[in-house]
Amino acid sequence: MNQVRLCGMLLLLLAPAGLMAAPGLDAVTTTPAAGGGQTYTLSIQVLLFMTALTLLPAGLLMMTSFARVIIVLAILRQALGTQSTPSNQILIGLALFLTVFIMMPVFEESYTAGIEPYLEDRMEMTQALEQAVKPVRAFMFAQTRESDLALFSRIGRFGDFADQDQVPLSVLLPAFATSELKTGFQIGFLVFIPFMIIDLVVASVLMSMGMMMLSPMIISLPFKIMLFVLIDGWALVFGTLASSFLV
Repeated sequence: MNQVRLCGMLLLLLAPAGLMAAPGLDAVTTTPAAGGGQTYTLSIQVLLFMTALTLLPAGLLMMTSFARVIIVLAILRQALGTQSTPSNQILIGLALFLTVFIMMPVFEESYTAGIEPYLEDRMEMTQALEQAVKPVRAFMFAQTRESDLALFSRIGRFGDFADQDQVPLSVLLPAFATSELKTGFQIGFLVFIPFMIIDLVVASVLMSMGMMMLSPMIISLPFKIMLFVLIDGWALVFGTLASSFLV
């Protein structure tokens, strides 16, 4: 049920204007042709619907916690020096699961406010979209820096906004993405420091012993892995990432 709510919410948020105005989705339409035959054409609504599906990954990256999570995990792997372990598929999977965990309250609120009434024919598409977007906007505003909002407002020549309701998504989305990148790199910097200290200590010891031909990475790698395991590093990283979205 949670997965259905998640997919439904994203489809509703990313639905094109033409799709919202359509009363239904007729996949194929038939037109009488000369000689008593028929011509089959693909409905434009289906084409717009398929276009909306292609925007789902962009919506996941731009409107959720995914960007911050994957940045921190990628920097963590680089700090450990394990090259391609965990693999990209594992990192993306971890980031997706953690993103769903973090965003589920927002998705459930959007589903209750907009999608559920629309599916039960208690609300029009436009009104349902407005109600479903409100929890997502509140989440993005809570994670967006005012300086980033002011930057894109100035670039777009929108001027000052009296309240959050006046901020369009064209300004909020890039401001939120910029703030997420900045926050992700800040957390990644803090994660990187302890492992860099281990590398410096190992390199200094090897230099003092005259073992210049031996790579410090080979010696420091087991120490970094041991440290990360002993302090329950994965739980600490995931807990820090999840708690960083609490307001």
